[in-house]
Amino acid sequence: MVAHSFLPFPAEIVALANGMVYGPLWGAVITWCGAMLGAATAFGLTRRLGYPFVERLLSPDARDQLARWSHLHGATVLLACRLMPAIAFNLINYAAALAGLSWWTFLWTTALGILPLTILLAVLGDRILAVPFLGWLAISLVAAVFGGLMVLRRARKPGSKA
Repeated sequence: MVAHSFLPFPAEIVALANGMVYGPLWGAVITWCGAMLGAATAFGLTRRLGYPFVERLLSPDARDQLARWSHLHGATVLLACRLMPAIAFNLINYAAALAGLSWWTFLWTTALGILPLTILLAVLGDRILAVPFLGWLAISLVAAVFGGLMVLRRARKPGSKA
């Protein structure tokens, strides 16, 4: 899971595999611990190496405004982002570090926010082999239809390259 913070590999696959191998409880615990370690590593490195870039990019007034906003709304926004699986996990780590969120805020919102999906994926991984062939066929068909509709929708938008 730590490597996931630096490599373009879907963590959901690792979480499913952990559920398959270790069961729902230990699969969730292992996935959660690994995700927390990876998130903290990415947050720390981004804050250390990336914040000087933000200092050059933003004026002192803009940095002060960002710091005030992060202090007032950062926990709520970060927790909401963590609860939305469509927002990239690593992008949230980097953005939180560059926005100047405190370590404590980052850690508690990440710990709480990733828990529901972590548990869901570990349970799903544990049960994945119990789904009969027709169930997988139905899931695949729904995914193919949904994916096809998304491609068609994008192709119809003006200026799209799909």
